[in-house]
Amino acid sequence: MSQNYSQMFQGLSSSSGSGSSNFLADYASLKSGSYGRLMKAYYGSGSSSSSVSSGSKAQTNNVLERILEERRNPKVSEDVKEANANLTAGIPTLKNTVSTLQNENTYTDTQNGQSATDKVASAMKNFVSQYNDVVNAAKQSTLSNKTAYIANMMKTTKANADKLSEIGITVNKNGTLQFNEATMKSAGISKVQEMFSSKDSMSYGSTVMSRLQFAGIAAGATDSTDKENTAGSSAASLKADGEALASDKLYEKIKDKDGKQTYDIAKILSTAKSFVSNYNGMFDAAESSTNTGVLANLAKIREKTAQNADALKQFGFSVDEKGRLKLDEDTFKKSDMSKVQKFFKDYGSSIASNASLVDYYTTTKANTASGYTAAGAYSVQGSSRFADFI
Repeated sequence: MSQNYSQMFQGLSSSSGSGSSNFLADYASLKSGSYGRLMKAYYGSGSSSSSVSSGSKAQTNNVLERILEERRNPKVSEDVKEANANLTAGIPTLKNTVSTLQNENTYTDTQNGQSATDKVASAMKNFVSQYNDVVNAAKQSTLSNKTAYIANMMKTTKANADKLSEIGITVNKNGTLQFNEATMKSAGISKVQEMFSSKDSMSYGSTVMSRLQFAGIAAGATDSTDKENTAGSSAASLKADGEALASDKLYEKIKDKDGKQTYDIAKILSTAKSFVSNYNGMFDAAESSTNTGVLANLAKIREKTAQNADALKQFGFSVDEKGRLKLDEDTFKKSDMSKVQKFFKDYGSSIASNASLVDYYTTTKANTASGYTAAGAYSVQGSSRFADFI
C-alpha cells in the first residue's frame, strides 16, 4: 500500500506547480520510508527492546506529522507580517500621491498664496518617501502576487534614472529614491508634469500607476467566475474582430446603386464598432483578474494601442484616460478603407494574438501563467526579483 501511495504522489508532483510539487515530493518520500528510516535510526539507537521500539515508532509518526503540518502551514515571522501589512497599506497611499502628481491642478498657483512649485515639491517629497516605504516592505514581503509588480515598478524607475535625475530624484543602488528639491526647482515643474503625465500612457507616472493598480488588485481580490466568463467571451470576440479587420474578405468591394465598385462601409464600420465594444468589455472584466498571464497580455495590448494612438486617431479611434477606446463614426466612414486595411493588417492581427492569450489564461487559469509580470516578463518567485537592487 505504501508503494502505491508513493507512486501516486510522485505522479501528482510531476504535474503540479512548483510549490505543491515540492510538498508532494516530500510527502511521497515520507510515506515511502526514507524519513521514517532516518527517524527510526535516530530514536532506535542505543536500545533494541520492544518497548523502546514501540515508543520510537510513535515518536517517529509524531515527527512525520509535525513536519507535514509545518509544510502545510509555514510559520510567518512578525517582521514578515509587518512587511505584508505595510505593503498592503502602502500601495494605495503611493497611488494617491502619483495621482496628485498627475493632476493638472497641482501645477497651478492657489488663491491662498501657495505656489505651484511648492505644491509640486511637497508632492515629490511624499512620492519619494512613500515609494521607499513600499519598496522596503516589498523586499521582506511574502505576498508574491504584489511584489512582482513592485519589482517591475522598480525596473521602470531604474530605466528612467537619467530623466528622473533631471527633476531631482536619484535612484539608489538598493532601488530606493532620494529627492533634491533645489534640483527640481531649477529644472522647473513642467518637466515634472511631463514625467508624470496621465495623458501619455507610456509616461513614467502612468507606467508606475499601472503597476501599482495591478499590485493593488493582487492585494486581496479574487477572480469572479462571472467576470472570468465575460472576460473570456470578450477576448475571444476581440480576437475574431481583430482578425476580421486584418482580413481581405472584409474589404471586398461591392456594387453601389450606380453599379460602381465600392467598399461595404457599413459592414466594415460594424466590425470596427464590435472591435471597440469587445476591447473595452475585455478590459472592464479582466483587468481586476489576479491571473498574471491575463494581466501581462492586457498590458501588452494597452502598450500596442498607445504606440499606435496617432494612426488610430486618423481613422476616428481615440483612447481615454482609462485606456478605453472610442470611435467617431463619421471620421471612420470618411477614411480611406485601403489605409484602414493596411493598418489593421499589423495592429489588428497583433491585438488578436494577445486577446487569444487573454481568453486562454482566463478560461484555463493556467498555472504556468503565475510567473509572469504585467510587463510580460517571467519573474522568479522570492527575493530574486529584487536582485538588481540589493
